[in-house]
Amino acid sequence: MKRSVVALIPARYAATRFKGKLLAELGGKSVIWRTYEASLATGLFDEVVVVTDSDLIYDEITRQGGKATMSRKEHESGSDRIAEAAESMNVEIVVNVQGDTPFVKKRPLQLLLDEFSDHSVQVGSLMQELKEDEYINDPNYVKVAVDKKRNALFFSRSVIPYPRNKNLGIVYYEHIGIYAFRKNALLNFTKWPVSPLEDAEKIECLRYLENGVPIRMVVTDYMGVEIDTPEDLEKAAKML
Repeated sequence: MKRSVVALIPARYAATRFKGKLLAELGGKSVIWRTYEASLATGLFDEVVVVTDSDLIYDEITRQGGKATMSRKEHESGSDRIAEAAESMNVEIVVNVQGDTPFVKKRPLQLLLDEFSDHSVQVGSLMQELKEDEYINDPNYVKVAVDKKRNALFFSRSVIPYPRNKNLGIVYYEHIGIYAFRKNALLNFTKWPVSPLEDAEKIECLRYLENGVPIRMVVTDYMGVEIDTPEDLEKAAKML
């Protein structure tokens, strides 16, 4: 029996570091529209919907024939925002595609969804190797350390693991903000209060780890730039 899989794209206008970034122009199209188009083009989803708190973003998607819905209330995180939309949907797996990831590709998402053939997997996400010291040391790049089964041990804006042993060839991974959840796991997330480590690092997926829910990580090739700063937008424009 075919699983029901939807992609929900949380899209908040007032981003802390780069307000209005989702409507910023990237090669003649807005960042959020490029993300929507790329998600749709994978062909992996029964439905792709932008979930937003902004009339501007809602209009940007719907006037071009895309699907969008307005959040009914304020939310602490993107997961909280899409959970509101997912609650009324008849769906098994929800993929959270961040609105600032315009270079979404099919293969990494397919590999992520394949992990759910293991019924013990409740939450999964993506990571890519970080090689440049500039980015490894940058707190805007969230790092993740994993165990031998590729379950996340910790996420941090700090350098993890710390290279105390200089003789090891340490591999560093950047967490890419694309998640897949079983619907119930996503809804459970919204019932838990913001957790201490999540609050300290401002990394929402730590709430799962602090509540004992493993996150299965999938290694992917370079997925492009997440638009967190104006500098990222310039970098993305060069990639195009």
